[in-house]
Amino acid sequence: MHFTTADRRTRLVARHHLAGTAADPVRATTDLVVLHATDPATVYLSVLARCPSASIADIARAMYDDRALVRMLAMRRTLFVVPAPLVPVVHWAASVDIAAQQRKRLVQQLSTLPTEPPVPADIEGWLRSVETAVELALARRGTATAAQLSTDEPRLRTAFLPTTDKKWDIKRNITSQVLTHMAAEGRMVRCEPRGAWTSRAHTWKPGAHWWPAGIAAEPDARARLVEQYLRRFGPATVVDVQWWTGWTLGATRKALAALDTVDVGCGLVLADDVEHETALAPTAALLPALDPTPMGWKERAWYLPDEWEPLYDRNGNVGPTIWWGGEVIGAWAVRPDATIATRIIVDRGKAAVRAVDKAVASLQPRLEGATVVPSFPTPIEKELRTASIG
Repeated sequence: MHFTTADRRTRLVARHHLAGTAADPVRATTDLVVLHATDPATVYLSVLARCPSASIADIARAMYDDRALVRMLAMRRTLFVVPAPLVPVVHWAASVDIAAQQRKRLVQQLSTLPTEPPVPADIEGWLRSVETAVELALARRGTATAAQLSTDEPRLRTAFLPTTDKKWDIKRNITSQVLTHMAAEGRMVRCEPRGAWTSRAHTWKPGAHWWPAGIAAEPDARARLVEQYLRRFGPATVVDVQWWTGWTLGATRKALAALDTVDVGCGLVLADDVEHETALAPTAALLPALDPTPMGWKERAWYLPDEWEPLYDRNGNVGPTIWWGGEVIGAWAVRPDATIATRIIVDRGKAAVRAVDKAVASLQPRLEGATVVPSFPTPIEKELRTASIG
């Protein structure tokens, strides 16, 4: 069994719904395992690209009313939106370790950095007391912002003091760090934004609203997570799997060893999933910054153009990309007047250009007049966004 680049692209189009074949927001998310949520807008734009019938309101409803999709800090210490049935797998495979790392870091900082006010000598006991008080405050309110919780529990406003004269070394409180590791432990959940769907300010709700008995145990969670990844992203190399999960090489190999996989030349697939997908006529898709498809592999040459550098920032974060037949052929951006600008960087003929124009015309009204600025602008995205209009 051997997969060519064309085979991989065909599989990517089919399994990542790049032809707009997802029935609803939950299906679109499930078939990508998880959606990147560092930028709140990414969740919405990733679904809109794959689900022609979905609206902004439909996606919000799936997250906040139906609770079918949950925001979680997980792989690579990244924020994701996770389908509810997969929460135990992601939690035990990734979030628990991230929570422990984040909490350990906070304890170390509280032990070594000057704070205002000073913290007691028993830092572990003090932090546990703060966490308990935050949980009780959140339970009383039902829904709360970070500011409201820090009013209810003033110790959240404990601040680290600068120790140098560097511009970045400023006074900062512990609120965000405490809430972040508590959420990674499953004790609270990020919920509705304060403002528009593009807002990065969100509210919190108790984890018990989702999981009254706690998040269910998941035996072999890491192997189960890799299984989900390979079913949607395979063929993938060991390097790809390690990068996507954020694990050590040893942990990655152990998880893979628990699965029945086949090497198809360009990577691994599950042994029960070696069939090739049927190729469809090429279609265009506008994927947002940090979309899980372009961020799904470490080794990306098979779907990127030769001149790919302007599409990513210096840390490897991808900007908005234009896809055609399973490869990236350009970039796009939302300008300040809420219109979409595009640039084709790989010539795939007039049919591709017409399809991109059609995709733009379809997406434009679904943005509902919103402007979208990625947290990690890339050279080409910034150029398109800031270019003179008209």
